[in-house]
Amino acid sequence: MNRILISLLCCAQFAVFAVEKPIAKSDVDGAPKLAIILNSGSASVSRIDMQKREVIDDFPIGKEPHHLMMMPDGKTLIVANAAADNLVLLDATTGNKLGTIPKIIDPYQIGFSPNNKWFVVAGNRLDRVDIYPVNNGNIVPKPDIYKIPQTPSHIAFTNDSQITFVTLQDSNEIVAIDLQAKKELWKMRVGKMPAGLWMTPGDKYLLLGVTGEDFVQVIDWKTQKIIKTIKTGKGAHNFRPLGDGRHVFVTNRVAATITKIDMETLENVATIKGLPAGPDCMDITPNQKELWVTFRFSKKVGIINLTTNELEKTIKVGNSPHGVFFTPNAAWQ
Repeated sequence: MNRILISLLCCAQFAVFAVEKPIAKSDVDGAPKLAIILNSGSASVSRIDMQKREVIDDFPIGKEPHHLMMMPDGKTLIVANAAADNLVLLDATTGNKLGTIPKIIDPYQIGFSPNNKWFVVAGNRLDRVDIYPVNNGNIVPKPDIYKIPQTPSHIAFTNDSQITFVTLQDSNEIVAIDLQAKKELWKMRVGKMPAGLWMTPGDKYLLLGVTGEDFVQVIDWKTQKIIKTIKTGKGAHNFRPLGDGRHVFVTNRVAATITKIDMETLENVATIKGLPAGPDCMDITPNQKELWVTFRFSKKVGIINLTTNELEKTIKVGNSPHGVFFTPNAAWQ
């Protein structure tokens, strides 16, 4: 087992849970078989059979599960329960519960730095960013805490893991923190209600979803200047790269559309329309043919055909579905 995971489990007083309906692992064809959906309003996880396109079951996970991510071991999924102040560990392939890590305060958004030496938590409701060092495979249990108003939301990193960027939704800012020096580098004003962040190839620009507006801002983070706005749709919110190293999707929560952006030309190259209300988080199949998206205002998950850019199916899940994940998936680049 990965040493980081061992450290997490030991520090957390690891507990094992039984799951009534174990799910078979992926077949040898390499296609994902199980989609894991976080229902933040229902405090639950929905597991979906991706071939049958139907919910298998739904089980409690903790208060306000918003975001999730793979552990560095490539096998274990972290679910961040913001209101429960804990992390729950799932088997990334089956969705089975493995354990819980208590006393992780207000984990609305989480992220490992690219070199896996830092674990960053954005505390949305408590106006704090907590940074846990990871030394020799061990996560230090007491984080450096940065009180940063207002409403830390989404996270990005430089590829060298020197800097983390966090959006501040209610003060309309981005903050940059030096992970090595443990200090705030700068803040800059941006558009209304900034949310998702994405770093373009070569760490050239930050893309920012401006949820209170109808565009993505392109930021030269080295000079703290906005160099361009890309019109997308009202409520530009969250990003998911296609996996080809060139294109990234952004959900527009108010417009109920998804925009495809060319990261080289910094242009809007396609818009997917006719969607249910509140598109938010996304994942993409490894063949780059299906985009799965949660619709937070509609209690649904949707499957979009990326060849035709048409919504093929919606699946009813719990209240306010937020995070979505399956493995394998398209590369995060």
